[in-house]
Amino acid sequence: MKPVLSVIIPAYNCESYIRECLDSVLAQQRDDVEIVAVDDGSTDGTLAILNEYRFDKRIKVVEVPHKGASGARNTGMENAEGKYISFLDCDDKLQKGFLKEKSSWP
Repeated sequence: MKPVLSVIIPAYNCESYIRECLDSVLAQQRDDVEIVAVDDGSTDGTLAILNEYRFDKRIKVVEVPHKGASGARNTGMENAEGKYISFLDCDDKLQKGFLKEKSSWP
């Protein structure tokens, strides 16, 4: 199934909080949402943590040399498959129920 929404997360040296960010999107329990996590050349354990999440079919991990947040976002858009795009910084998290039921989407 092609995702309706792609959540793009540029990630640079955010090993302290990337799990909480990813878990908050996964907790939305939607199969029509993909996460495109772009490791922006991190020098800490961020990429290793992102790789732990590859088991989930909703997560796509993309590795790029450090380009900065805007470059990582652009790379995320190039790899996104959803009809709609949303950006989430790696130190943010979605509140429960943030992504409403599919029937309420256009």
